[in-house]
Amino acid sequence: TGVEQLENTPSPRLIKTHLPVQLLPTSFWEKDCKIIYMARNPKDVAISYYYFHQMDKIHPDPGTKAEFLENFMAGKVPYGSWYDHVRGWWEKRREKKMLYLFYEDMKKDPQQEVQKILQFLGKKLTKKTVERILHHTSFQEMKKNPLANYETVPSTMMDHNLSPFLRKGISGDWKNHFTVAQNERFNQHYQEAMVGSNLHFQMEV
Repeated sequence: TGVEQLENTPSPRLIKTHLPVQLLPTSFWEKDCKIIYMARNPKDVAISYYYFHQMDKIHPDPGTKAEFLENFMAGKVPYGSWYDHVRGWWEKRREKKMLYLFYEDMKKDPQQEVQKILQFLGKKLTKKTVERILHHTSFQEMKKNPLANYETVPSTMMDHNLSPFLRKGISGDWKNHFTVAQNERFNQHYQEAMVGSNLHFQMEV
């Protein structure tokens, strides 16, 4: 199991999770670990999540795009409300060694974001190594990499004929999917849900 694998992995360990902050075990906050959180604007997340639900057979059928968008805004999707997720981690960012990053910043200036991570981890790498990191973590390279694109996963679990796991990797793709009415409704819902928060997102770059 994943838990057994973690127990057998020597420290320092790298753990990736999609869990909201409230579902992490209490012991997690007592340990001297570091957290890197990556947030993405909700409109692109909704579209990306819709296509992921189509191809990932573990999740229930997403229904129509309009139906899924309503469920997304209501938080009736796996892992719950996007608003609770991003705000929950944002509010904890000063209580722990945490680096809060934004997908849109990564798309605009990946080198700057990699440098933020290196500084946060207290690492110094050569220029050549940083260039290799930027190359291998680019969307184009990851889309070709079987270790990143999940193409080795059986089609009974992930159907890449419906949608690739790594689909577009751009910011602002929601504009190709939202109707004018859906965008207006989403904007209103976003404003209401984010009242009182100083957390802001770029809807495109």
